[in-house]
Amino acid sequence: GADVEIAVNGQEACQKFEEAGRGHYSAILMDIQMPVMDGYEATKAIRRLAGEGRPDAADIPIIALTANAFADDRRLSREAGMNAHLSKPVSSQELIEALAHIAADAL
Repeated sequence: GADVEIAVNGQEACQKFEEAGRGHYSAILMDIQMPVMDGYEATKAIRRLAGEGRPDAADIPIIALTANAFADDRRLSREAGMNAHLSKPVSSQELIEALAHIAADAL
């Protein structure tokens, strides 16, 4: 039942978020290994928008979806500003639990 939009690279993800109205997106599922701009850089760029008149950029849940499963990969995701880090293959249950955890933390 979710409405989904796809970006083919990190730069396009940033552009779509920036051009969308506040509240348009409920969450961002961010691949780490993308062309043009990787997921870490895209997340940092989205978070920087909070200081440029997009306060929702600070709060939008961003979840890393990646084959990178090491502790350093998880640390890099946190440092980039992501809320969660899920290693592929990701089950729908894992994704639901991550989103529920993020929503609970926001309360």
